Amino acid sequence: MVTVGFGVCLVISILATLAIAVRSDDRVNGYDWSISLLLPFLIMGYWLKTQTASREASLVLFVFINLSTTLLLAVIFFSVLRQLSIRVNPWIKFFIYAATFAQLLPVWVTFRQGVPGDLIEIMDTGDGYSTRMVGGNFAFSHITFLLAVLIVIVGVVAIVQARKRNYSRRTLAFYMVFVGAGMLMYALESVLDMNFSALPFLYMVANVLLAVNYDRSRAHDISGLISESQRTNTSRGYVAVDLNGWFLSANEKCLDFLPDLRHQRVDTRIPEESASGRILSSIIENYSTSGIAKSTFHLDERCYAYEISPFAFHRGGMRNGYLIDIRDATEETRNMEILADFNDRLNEEVAEKTRSVETMQEKLVLSLADMVENRDSNTGGHVKRTSDIVRILVEDIQAKQYFPLSDTLAKDIIRTAPMHDLGKVSIDSSILNKPGRLTPEEYTIMKTHSTISGQMVKILLEGMEEAHLVQTAYHVARYHHERWDGKGYPEGLVGEMIPLEARIMAVADVYDALVSKRVYKEPMSYEKAAQIMQEGMGTQFDPNMYLVFLSCQSKLECYYSLAQ
Repeated sequence: MVTVGFGVCLVISILATLAIAVRSDDRVNGYDWSISLLLPFLIMGYWLKTQTASREASLVLFVFINLSTTLLLAVIFFSVLRQLSIRVNPWIKFFIYAATFAQLLPVWVTFRQGVPGDLIEIMDTGDGYSTRMVGGNFAFSHITFLLAVLIVIVGVVAIVQARKRNYSRRTLAFYMVFVGAGMLMYALESVLDMNFSALPFLYMVANVLLAVNYDRSRAHDISGLISESQRTNTSRGYVAVDLNGWFLSANEKCLDFLPDLRHQRVDTRIPEESASGRILSSIIENYSTSGIAKSTFHLDERCYAYEISPFAFHRGGMRNGYLIDIRDATEETRNMEILADFNDRLNEEVAEKTRSVETMQEKLVLSLADMVENRDSNTGGHVKRTSDIVRILVEDIQAKQYFPLSDTLAKDIIRTAPMHDLGKVSIDSSILNKPGRLTPEEYTIMKTHSTISGQMVKILLEGMEEAHLVQTAYHVARYHHERWDGKGYPEGLVGEMIPLEARIMAVADVYDALVSKRVYKEPMSYEKAAQIMQEGMGTQFDPNMYLVFLSCQSKLECYYSLAQ
């Protein structure tokens, strides 16, 4: 029965070791892995000892088991130090491991003297041989080593507890219970003179618990969650929390950034009322709800940039928690703010210069328009009136959506309306101010003003950033004498080949000419002018302007009544 029991313990322990093996990667904790490997070998030693039929084989297995036990205790000691974030000098490691293997020396001496009976008592139980130490050098060195390691472990834990260092209480409790129970069982078996040991069952349970707690134990070591390049980067802080927001581990730089984490116990929820809890919970919530993986936060007048990413211990497996990468971005943020402020001021200066240039251009254009009007006794006040009419027409088109007219184009049409007759400045005064009907030759010269107007607009507005405004001004100046039926000038465009802004300008230009007084005619009545305008829809004007004109007719008449 003992052999079967040990065999079952061996199989379960091997399965637990395999479970750890398939979950390990290049960042495996060497101590946990070593413990998990040693435990099946120890159990196998006990299992083989129950089946051996010779005193010599039993003696060899006894030495193997006791050597493995002391080696296991040494590895546990260093694993505890790692859990407590205590660095060990390589020479100390060498001394302890050397002391472990030095126990083979008294065994070798005893075998050389040929008196194994002074070392070990071997008993035939009927189910195999059982062995126990009866004294001698090996017994003394073995027990001394076990007690020394146990005392050191307890002392280190007591010191760390007094200094309130951060570590996983659960993992440390597992090691302490395992070591304490092993020592107790070893002592009882020695005192009670038992034929077979119960330690294989303890080793089996310990290996199973080690496998169950393996992932959590890895999460308690931040170096196991980050890459080699991240470990060597001393300017970045890393903190790991599980999916429920419980604190797992953090590196020293992170503790500098978030100092209240120094007093945060591992495997406990970070209080939301603390600065770290408030910041980390906000980071996790933003990532979970909005997918925001990178951003910044402020703490104690400093700015920190962070990046959060989920981590999983198994490729393709479910996530186990979140790893948050934090760096101090205070200087970077200040530089960016200075740069942004400088850029804003530069943009304001450029905008101011642009506004000044535009204002100068508009004043120049209006001055030229006034100069044209002063030369043309036939069209006094024409520039201002047509500009006002264009505004009335454009606003009505937008309000009632007769045409798909954007806000930008609408503003551009109103701004460029005063430029439509700039080319008249080049027309001879005798033609421009002629009181009677123009001759065909004079009319041909007069018609050139639209082409010249377009050319002047391009020259005057050259260099403006608003290319759309320049284009609109050119269309208004060059094409406002084109007709829907193609009988206009200068190009004889037909229908919608004429830009919309020029079609609107044409209505304003002709209506003002009809209802205004000229040296060669009296102002026409509103009724007669409206009749002529309506009759021209579809021939001279865009037929779609018919509804616009009817809608604005009363506003136009009111405007001219007040202007007189």
